[in-house]
Amino acid sequence: MNKKIILVIMDGWGLGKITSADAIQQANVPFVSSLYKQYPNTTLITCGEEVGLPDGQMGNSEVGHLNLGAGRIVYQELQRINVAVKTGELANNSTFLSALSYAKNNKKALHLIGLVSDGGVHSHINHLKAICDLCQNHDLSKVFIHVFTDGRDTDPKSGLGFVKELETHLQHTVGKIASVSGRYYAMDRDKRWERVKLTYDCLVHAKGPRTTSAVHAIDQALSNGTTAGLFLPT
Repeated sequence: MNKKIILVIMDGWGLGKITSADAIQQANVPFVSSLYKQYPNTTLITCGEEVGLPDGQMGNSEVGHLNLGAGRIVYQELQRINVAVKTGELANNSTFLSALSYAKNNKKALHLIGLVSDGGVHSHINHLKAICDLCQNHDLSKVFIHVFTDGRDTDPKSGLGFVKELETHLQHTVGKIASVSGRYYAMDRDKRWERVKLTYDCLVHAKGPRTTSAVHAIDQALSNGTTAGLFLPT
């Protein structure tokens, strides 16, 4: 076969339904436009159930890469965990049960650490709620939550709403928010230890600014113009 095939992935390139609000359709892209005119083409759905996500959930780079060329729907971790929570599989997970049993029998505190939002890329707040409920069902009393605020897969000004939502849920179950850190520090992937260290010191050595509540800390940060992902570890 003499003809060569090139697979080109252009992150962020999509076809919107509203031309006036679609930057790509508004742009002057003569080469790509010529490809549409000269060669057969079709479109792919890159969100929701068609790529293994819950209905209405936006796609992302990782989801697209996992499904590309698979020849089938590749169910994402988000949906797998959703199903596990709904069916009770999570409540019977041996790894979770072992950790809960160890904490309870040895009178240890259980620390839950992660991104708290409904972005659905790295986590989902509903999964955290389910874990807190699981802890309550196993009579754990000391459960501490270390919140990483999003602002990248969600609105940059978000964070306060998710923390309030979590605290409302915690009124009926077990768990207390012990710290808050923006993902810029807690989830850095540029090998910037000086960023990660701020979160590390906050979690391990209890170093950093102190506040009366997570809501107060986030509200104050937002008032100062700090976006969700940049909240200083507190």
